[in-house]
Amino acid sequence: MMLRVPADARHEVKFVAEAMRYHEIRHWLRMHPALFINAYPPRTIHNIYFDTHKYTAYTDNLMGESSRIKLRYRWYGDSAIPTAGQLEVKFRRNLYGWKQVYTIADAPYAAGDDWRTIRGKIRAQLPPEGLRWLDANPIPVLMNRYRRDYFATLDGGIRVTLDTGSVVHDQRIKPFPNVRHKAHALDTVVVEVKFNRDERQRASELVHNLPIRVSRHSKYIVGMQAILGRAV
Repeated sequence: MMLRVPADARHEVKFVAEAMRYHEIRHWLRMHPALFINAYPPRTIHNIYFDTHKYTAYTDNLMGESSRIKLRYRWYGDSAIPTAGQLEVKFRRNLYGWKQVYTIADAPYAAGDDWRTIRGKIRAQLPPEGLRWLDANPIPVLMNRYRRDYFATLDGGIRVTLDTGSVVHDQRIKPFPNVRHKAHALDTVVVEVKFNRDERQRASELVHNLPIRVSRHSKYIVGMQAILGRAV
């Protein structure tokens, strides 16, 4: 599938390091001449990743497809079970990323609900286009959560996020959500630098001395490797 990159798509560059380097990276941001500021209070992000029966999103990423799509349900806060949030279709072509978001105003989970019921509650709040995406990717594969810190340049042109404390729960072949049994996930800090196309040169100059290397990284792929026992 060849995706057409919209004009407002963001350029995204990722860096990954051991979790113990979190404070070193925060210090680098604080001391940077670009004067990065805290753009938003830290918060916990939760995701449910959906895929096809053939795990298309997973295999496309492993095969290095330049155009990829993945579907996730996202909510924020302390609740380990799904609350009100949004269904996101995340598009990726090479280094550009963009997404389509569908708001889910009513929590899709109540005590005792199985995945079929949860999907039904999400479906009931989606427009036709959103229904097509969820029906094409019906399998809840994994849930993850992590803490995110938000930074930005003073003009907001370049944004940086730091993700730490990742936890992964396997949802395959389980009729009810698994929020108790964790998979073994690597303890890392993931740095994402996001900017518009016209900021590419400036962004490159800002991060050229970041003390970690650019790395291909997908939280869905890392989560899959964890639940498959392939984390290294």
